[in-house]
Amino acid sequence: MEHNGDKKLGLLALTGMVVGSMIGAGIFSLPRTFGTATGVVGAGIAWTIAGTGMFMLARVFQTLAERKPDLDAGVFAYAKAGFGDYAGFLAAFGYWIATCIGNVSYWVLIKSTLGAFIPLFGDGNTIPAILVASVGIWAFHFLILHGVQQAAAINAVVTVAKIVPLLLSVLLLITAFDLHIFKANFWGGAGATATHVSLPEQVRQTMLVTVFVFLGIEGASVYSRYARKRSHVGAATLIGFALVLCLLVLITLLPYAVLTQGEIAQLRQPSLAGVLTAVVGRWGGWLVSLGLLISVLGAYLAWSLICAEVLYTAAKNHDMPRAFGHKNANGVPSVALWVSNGVVQCFVISTYWSRDAFSLMLNLTSSMSLVPYLLVAAYALGLARRGSEDAAHVTRNRDIAIAGLALLYTAFMVLAGGMKYMLLAAMLYAPGTALYFWARIEREQPVFAGRERMIFVAACMAGMTAIVALLAGWMRL
Repeated sequence: MEHNGDKKLGLLALTGMVVGSMIGAGIFSLPRTFGTATGVVGAGIAWTIAGTGMFMLARVFQTLAERKPDLDAGVFAYAKAGFGDYAGFLAAFGYWIATCIGNVSYWVLIKSTLGAFIPLFGDGNTIPAILVASVGIWAFHFLILHGVQQAAAINAVVTVAKIVPLLLSVLLLITAFDLHIFKANFWGGAGATATHVSLPEQVRQTMLVTVFVFLGIEGASVYSRYARKRSHVGAATLIGFALVLCLLVLITLLPYAVLTQGEIAQLRQPSLAGVLTAVVGRWGGWLVSLGLLISVLGAYLAWSLICAEVLYTAAKNHDMPRAFGHKNANGVPSVALWVSNGVVQCFVISTYWSRDAFSLMLNLTSSMSLVPYLLVAAYALGLARRGSEDAAHVTRNRDIAIAGLALLYTAFMVLAGGMKYMLLAAMLYAPGTALYFWARIEREQPVFAGRERMIFVAACMAGMTAIVALLAGWMRL
């Protein structure tokens, strides 16, 4: 029997899950990230591409939520329905590992931010910093164990708390808007890196960060089984997307109207703090730093929920070992949560030996998340092309166009991310398949069917290639 708290999240709570999942650390680093790469025009083109592509992906999630109400696990369920059991497992495993790595990047940033004020934390990889992060990991763990609904309610409060500093930042930047500076930064300011490269290359350099800041767009889809009304899932996805996109564009473009591009490029992260410090003084930097900490902690809560939910649902759908499908008395997937946070803890400890863990984990998270997105878009396109007997011709063509554009966008982003991170992802996918072996043998089912064995062999070969490249020094972390 399901816990009686199931299916009680309304539109506002689901929208909060989407916004809470998407607004994390990335938005506070946008000024410098774009400032080192491009000017106003390049930034505008990048957000047009990313916004259009992600809007199409949001529409895909909305359409699938309405057309396939029985598939209530989001990303992984769509991949399985479209491409078979092993593809579904890879999507679930990849998405789960990506969320774990993403959660580690949050703790790295938290420790680094506190290190600027508390010398004991250094650059965020000292033993005291790791101990404090570990306390935080398990504090959130036991909070979630008390119930998904309670944690979701806290997430809604935290989402509001972290949006307030961002909105205040936007208002302050609008007040300080200088049209002359903005015009000077239009094509790239003097002394900026962007003046030495072509406009397409400027845009390409910003694309991976746009993927990272949009991760979480599927937050409502993952929690569709808790929705009070099925229609709320698609609506929450689109509303959350629109709100976050507006904030991302404003936080990116407004700094070009108060500082030169060269000055923006020299700011330390979180660069939004540096922008506000230049505009209103030191209290602006403190405001942003506080907002960042609240934002990252809120995003960590949302992603911890999603992480456990994906592992739990994969187990209930026979693609992960049965043990991960256990729920405690509060209706929380406790085993999945323990395993997920255990993985996060291991990665956090490993940061002690890392020199640039945040950058590596950010890019790897983006690349691994794109693969499940690609499978979802491909499934939606196939579904739209098959159509249904009672579907209007115009509606069918619209769905084909939306899914096709979403597929093109995600495929482009996979290629733009580069081969390096695809090979590193294979290093995780190949050994992770052991969980799939366990689940299939546990249920006395054949491990692979059809071409699935070829996919596994390809993943193993790619993983071995990555290991050789790392050992030989051909590829560096």
